[in-house]
Amino acid sequence: MSISKPHVIELENFDKLDEDVYSSASGTTTSHSKFKGYWHQFLDGFQRAPPSAAEGDDRKKAISKNELRLMSLSTGLGTGLLVAAGNKLRMAGPAGVLIAYAITGLVMLVPTISSVSELSIAYPGLPGGFQSYYSKFIDDSLGFALGWSYAFQWCCVISLELVTAAMTIKFWTLSVNPDVWVTIFLVVVLLINLGGAKVYAVAEGFFNSCKVLMLCGFVIFGLIIDVGGGPQGFIGGRYYHNPGAFTNFKGLASVFVTGAFSLGGSEFISLSAAETKNPRSSIRAASKLVYFKVIILFLGSLTFVGLLVPHNSPQLFGSGSAATHSSPYVIAAEMHGVKVLPHIINAVILISVTSVSVAAMYSSQRLIQSLAHQKLAPKWLDYVDKQGRPLRAWFVTILSSFFAFIAAYDKEETVFTWLLSISGISFVVCWLFICVSHLRFRAALKHNGIALDTLAFVAPTGVIGSWCSIIINSLILIAQFWTSLFPEGKPDANNFFENYLGAPVMLLCYVCHKLYTRNWRLWKPVEEIDVNKDRVIYDPEILELQNLEDKERYNKAPIWKKILIVCFD
Repeated sequence: MSISKPHVIELENFDKLDEDVYSSASGTTTSHSKFKGYWHQFLDGFQRAPPSAAEGDDRKKAISKNELRLMSLSTGLGTGLLVAAGNKLRMAGPAGVLIAYAITGLVMLVPTISSVSELSIAYPGLPGGFQSYYSKFIDDSLGFALGWSYAFQWCCVISLELVTAAMTIKFWTLSVNPDVWVTIFLVVVLLINLGGAKVYAVAEGFFNSCKVLMLCGFVIFGLIIDVGGGPQGFIGGRYYHNPGAFTNFKGLASVFVTGAFSLGGSEFISLSAAETKNPRSSIRAASKLVYFKVIILFLGSLTFVGLLVPHNSPQLFGSGSAATHSSPYVIAAEMHGVKVLPHIINAVILISVTSVSVAAMYSSQRLIQSLAHQKLAPKWLDYVDKQGRPLRAWFVTILSSFFAFIAAYDKEETVFTWLLSISGISFVVCWLFICVSHLRFRAALKHNGIALDTLAFVAPTGVIGSWCSIIINSLILIAQFWTSLFPEGKPDANNFFENYLGAPVMLLCYVCHKLYTRNWRLWKPVEEIDVNKDRVIYDPEILELQNLEDKERYNKAPIWKKILIVCFD
């Protein structure tokens, strides 16, 4: 005879049980007591989360598979594409912009996202996602330098996007102080982040849907206008002939860092791994959408921007010829007589920059907390509350966001350029070392005799893809160094620091950490990498069963569904 285990009511739930019994007996529950309950729950959420048995267990699994897909598709899609692409169109010409974005997106970003997905599914609980890989697989000093550089970059992006929002409002009015708009958008960003991972995921789902629909709609609009559907008749490749498809090679080389900045945020699928339900399925599906992101949203929309806007337009950012400068997407609609569309595009740009500000604040606080967890930042910052929010790190990012109030400054476009420089180059260096971490991970697996078929996900681009990405990122850094130091053929120190500021800052952090720790090794030997620590090791039989189920589902699916499975699942 078996004795069933009694249901034990924990002491912390006893008061709640007593309240429920009383309420059911009396049949009355006042709205005041409900409010008090919600308020108490709200305040209690700020208390430190209880210790967890495994890494990542102190985070709420609040992000669903579809929400992560949308985040992968267009998180980070904002200033770099919708606004800064205008300056690069002016500098490189329409064909130059397409070539730079195609190389950055398809040859560099695709294998990088594949590599980071493999690592994220193997180590879903590490705080900060890929932020922890540098110290784990390469070197603590490198982890310190890249970690703080990348976190600082996203702190800069908060201000950058809020300033862009104020600049975008100038399309409608110049009478309101820009700092008023900065305040409004900053409050929205703070409230969304206050809600934690779930509110962030829902808000990003809405924002990203608007961005994707606008860019897909712009591709259709551009096609119709270009083939003769607008008031100017057939346009075709008119602007490729006059003023031309290219400017010069130096102009082309200057586009790559902006391309990297535009595509930044794709790696957030790793950052969100600890707060994602079923990381294996969700991250695998999200990683596939990078192709759609690059080909349709970036290359597709930029193709029609180049066909509809001449690269010598005085309205483009950086031209210095117009009183107010607009997004190239807005200019494309204005130039061809569509009166309502510029307002719609501008509204979506506002949604986009708000979305990126939200994502920047969400990520930067988690990155700073991750650094504290790795003992690369003050321990005081390693505080995660019961709602999974890195509370103290969040306060640091809030303070950094106040820098956005330079929007009222008459040289705001100069500040915009400096902030873009700090942000853009950090992406390039971080992506480079994500791929180095992937190579080191594979080397550690080989050293320990661990077969690849025991992994829950293997990057389809493999180590070859990681090497391609490392080479492209290295060439981008070299090209940016050249164009920054010699913009007009002669050395220009001001221009160099304006466009390459991130590199000296990173190098300074690296050297200072080496001096502090007295650790002069450049990297860890492979035998010292503890590849199994924090790694989720899947049961081989369960893993094989899941793979067989996936294969059976694919074989039974009709043709159209097989295409969807291959491309999006």
